[in-house]
Amino acid sequence: MTQTPRSLDRLIRPKSIAVFGGKEARRVIEQCDKMGFAGDIWPVHPREDQILGRRCYRSVADLPGAPDASFVGVNRQLTIDIIAALSARGAGGAVCYASGFREAASELDDGNDMQEALVAAAGDMPIVGPNCYGFINMLDGALLWPDQHGMQRVERGVAVLTQSSNIACNISMQTRGLPLAYLMTAGNQAQTGLSDIACAVLEDPRVTAVGLHIEGFDSIAALERLATRARELGKPVVTLKVGKSEAAQLATVSHTASLAGNDRVSSALLARLGIGRVDTLPALLETLKLLHVAGPLESSEISSMSCSGGEASLMADAGVRYRVNFRALKEEQRRPLKESLGEMVTIANPLDYHTFVWGNREKQTTAFSAMMKGGYALNLIVLDFPRQDRCDAADWVTTCDAVIDAANATSARAGIVASLGENMPEQTALSLMAAGVIPFFGIDEALAAVEIAAGIGAAWARPAPPKLLNGGVSGGGNAITLSEHEAKTELAASGLKVPPGTTASTPQEAATAAESLGFPVVLKGLGVAHKTEAGAVKLNLASSAEVLSAAEGMAAVASGYLIEKMVAKPVAELIIGAMRDPVAGPVLTIGAGGILVELLDDSAILTLPTTPELIREAIDGLKIRKLLDGYRGGPKGDFAALADAVAAAASYVVSNASNLEELDINPLMVLPEGHGAIAADALIRRRN
Repeated sequence: MTQTPRSLDRLIRPKSIAVFGGKEARRVIEQCDKMGFAGDIWPVHPREDQILGRRCYRSVADLPGAPDASFVGVNRQLTIDIIAALSARGAGGAVCYASGFREAASELDDGNDMQEALVAAAGDMPIVGPNCYGFINMLDGALLWPDQHGMQRVERGVAVLTQSSNIACNISMQTRGLPLAYLMTAGNQAQTGLSDIACAVLEDPRVTAVGLHIEGFDSIAALERLATRARELGKPVVTLKVGKSEAAQLATVSHTASLAGNDRVSSALLARLGIGRVDTLPALLETLKLLHVAGPLESSEISSMSCSGGEASLMADAGVRYRVNFRALKEEQRRPLKESLGEMVTIANPLDYHTFVWGNREKQTTAFSAMMKGGYALNLIVLDFPRQDRCDAADWVTTCDAVIDAANATSARAGIVASLGENMPEQTALSLMAAGVIPFFGIDEALAAVEIAAGIGAAWARPAPPKLLNGGVSGGGNAITLSEHEAKTELAASGLKVPPGTTASTPQEAATAAESLGFPVVLKGLGVAHKTEAGAVKLNLASSAEVLSAAEGMAAVASGYLIEKMVAKPVAELIIGAMRDPVAGPVLTIGAGGILVELLDDSAILTLPTTPELIREAIDGLKIRKLLDGYRGGPKGDFAALADAVAAAASYVVSNASNLEELDINPLMVLPEGHGAIAADALIRRRN
């Protein structure tokens, strides 16, 4: 049985480091020396007497003590032997550099066996990898990293974690002013996953936020622990989760031996946990800058100022692509802005302040302060800098100083946005960060960062979500499909409203049953997979004779009959479905139903269990919500009944999570306000 690893503290914040191997191990020592690591470094080599002026030891047993951290840069078989010796010695943990484990299982017959042997050798000693570069701790100058990098020592900053060593190398070279405290790779996550590493770095008081590049979730339980701890510590987490394309999903499985899961479910899962999600590496870094300086935002209301109408238009148009709000200015802002900028300036948000105050620090400070007094979550100033090698940037520096002055005077959050990322020098970005102003490289990246930071703020403002249902795999047994009547009976017991109805064996029994229900009725043939195509559905039957004729007409394909009261004309038709995601387990989908399912592609996903607040929020985000509000003078739909119906379906799924394979309620008829929501059709598949 696999043992639970000990704390990662000794490994990621070591006072002593042992290195095993040749060229890669030498590079680890070089990087530690270059970055000023103050602890002990112990090279281990079977033949060398010394490496870089340090005595070499022959084995783990010869070391002067149990090392806090070890970099094991040898072949895969020797890696397992060294890990076993380190574990027995009581070492703090190790980075396993070698490849040829589970990530190569399709090429090497023993890949899986070797990985299992490595984990067994480690016991309760934490290991990172295999097939990974290791990590960089720039707070303490501890680098278990066998290569060059572009980082510098910092006193506080963000942690970035990735499964890909090459992406980590790329991130280390960023020149955006982002203070990187930790840069860590996880490789195969054989024993220790990204979420566990993230939990460990969060505990460092010098870490402000965490960024994850995720190819596949290592553990949903660990991800939940990370989200919970991030909220408790007030340190946000943002992810770049790949796997949207089929090609990316295939690459994920082959590269990391992990399961990517459904991408839309991944987004819903991260949103539930209050973890932000971005689409690109630049957006990840820019969002981390915002979170490092300001943390989560209390809203998505922002202001924008620039000295160009073109830039103001770029900002306004970009805002359409993101969930941000360029809220109109308050009346008390207009006069001071007019007085400081002049009568020719149109007061708006985004604001083109022209060039009348250009180069005048005092007047710019007055104008920026007036905007920053508007109570916005973030105030942005668009400013592209001239080339440092050919031009004079004195007036741009003046504008930066004015932004800093205004932010200090108003205690407002501020950022400077270069519309072209390359137009902001690194030194400028660093000086702005030091002054508490966020330097954004790119308009889209800046607004993406605002959207994510506001989303995290909104998630943290809500009560913490209940613990997710466990497991993505149902129990054994054969899958069976319930009849529509059986399915509706079960759903009704969970609180979902269904039409009054009954079953019959013969056409005459169907006609008699219809008399008892009262007309008009719907007649459906039982035992027919696609009723509409087979002619096994007849609507608005108004007499016993019509029911009898319809039943006789479908007798050849039906094994029996379902007779139900006809549902009144709805305001809207929706679908409620449940599927079993391989990562997140059972999830609920709601969206436009009936014939609109394929046409509108309008749906939302709810991970389970859910809450009434999350259900209402999901419905509010649907396009079909406009119909429920009384579109173009039409009647309003019964929103409360719809929310109750979704809650009832969610309750059914949660109660039957161990064996439910599929649920499909389509259409759910939402009637006019006060008249309810009724499941007109339902399908349930489950395991025996």
